[in-house]
Amino acid sequence: MPDVSIVPPLLKVTDLSVSYQTSKAGLFGKGGSFRAVQGASFSVQRGQTVGLVGESGSGKSTIGKAILKLIPTESGKIEYDGVDITDLSERAFLPFRKRIQTIFQDPYASLNPRLAVGAIVAEPLIVHEPELNRSQREERVAELLEKVGLPADAMRRYPHQFSGGQRQRICIARALSSRPEFIICDECVSALDVSVQAQIVNLLQDLQDEFSITYLFIAHDLAVVEHMSHHVLVMQNGSIVEQGDAESIYSNPQSEYTSKLLAAVPKMPSVAR
Repeated sequence: MPDVSIVPPLLKVTDLSVSYQTSKAGLFGKGGSFRAVQGASFSVQRGQTVGLVGESGSGKSTIGKAILKLIPTESGKIEYDGVDITDLSERAFLPFRKRIQTIFQDPYASLNPRLAVGAIVAEPLIVHEPELNRSQREERVAELLEKVGLPADAMRRYPHQFSGGQRQRICIARALSSRPEFIICDECVSALDVSVQAQIVNLLQDLQDEFSITYLFIAHDLAVVEHMSHHVLVMQNGSIVEQGDAESIYSNPQSEYTSKLLAAVPKMPSVAR
């Protein structure tokens, strides 16, 4: 295995800050801004999982959205595979949308209830591989559904006909359809039952092994992050207060905040893979 210290990272974030505009307060109040992320720096090596953990409101999801260019950055730099993507236009960033995908927290809210599953999973193919005909797209969708543990005939059903865990599998299939290198998992198991969480985490790990996918795994649950991650970032109030390999973070935390989080960690049930 190559020494990761000399291998360029797939993603490198340097001194990233992101602020949100706040609404006006009172009759003569002036709008202000709230800094959600302040001076965040980290890197993600190809083929690994970096867990980004912290309480709700700590800025975790803001970092994910900034990488996806869903929100503007205030300062800092985001480099993907050696390319500075921080200030790319939407047109210039389009090729990276094929390479970087996301899985959101609420599988039902992120699926169009008016579309059948086949159409949902095929959407990225229409955008990123327009040369495929309808038959080829259906074949690819059937393969993807099988990869995530759903029958091929699921493509003709609608999101409301599936359980929460099955809907998240649909979201994973959609994320995989453009054959990405990097997937941001934004609290993707937090809305699921604990036993289903373990199944989805194991599925993500199996897909990583098969397709060499790199993950940024955003969560507030340290038990899930421990099970999933090679490297861990701990966020508090918009700042990364500790980072390191997962074993070191969990066995010997250096931050008082990390120690408090670990003290409240329940054990995650294991599920055979």
